[in-house]
Amino acid sequence: MDVTTHLALPHVDEHTTVVPAPADAVWRELGKVLDHSFGHGRAGAVARLLGCPDHTPSGPRPLAEGSTLTGFRVAAATPNRELLLIGRHHFSTYALILRLDEAAPGRTRLRAETRARFPGPAGALYGRLVIGTGGHALFTRHLLRTVEKRAPKGRGAVTYAAPPRGREQPPPPRRQNPT
Repeated sequence: MDVTTHLALPHVDEHTTVVPAPADAVWRELGKVLDHSFGHGRAGAVARLLGCPDHTPSGPRPLAEGSTLTGFRVAAATPNRELLLIGRHHFSTYALILRLDEAAPGRTRLRAETRARFPGPAGALYGRLVIGTGGHALFTRHLLRTVEKRAPKGRGAVTYAAPPRGREQPPPPRRQNPT
């Protein structure tokens, strides 16, 4: 299956966080977190059991087109912007699209969109187990929070000098609460 086919898969969900770090720092940490999350423990055994063709991490690091993680292949990588992971096994064909965009100077919005198809009765059951129980959403939110916690804060961020003394801006007017 090619990239276009994976992008045409049904939308499952999308999760977002804002990381207090610039995109280059978030990109580096995202690669590390993905390698750790999909490269250790029982992930390889589970991937082989499910019939994933990509059951061991390989290829260039930082992640680039052609790299693999357990259960995924990097189909496209635009550093500091987007990472498209695709995969398949006996019960599903899926894509995880990770997008980074500037939320504010030195802050990056990180979005994880999942697309998947669960064909046949076994696929439908697998989909209910993984998506229906909330396990997938829990794991995806954990992945984003981990990147948010570990990305080096402020490295490479735009810094602003304080205004010269005597030229401080007055605070904005306080809003009155209607009673």
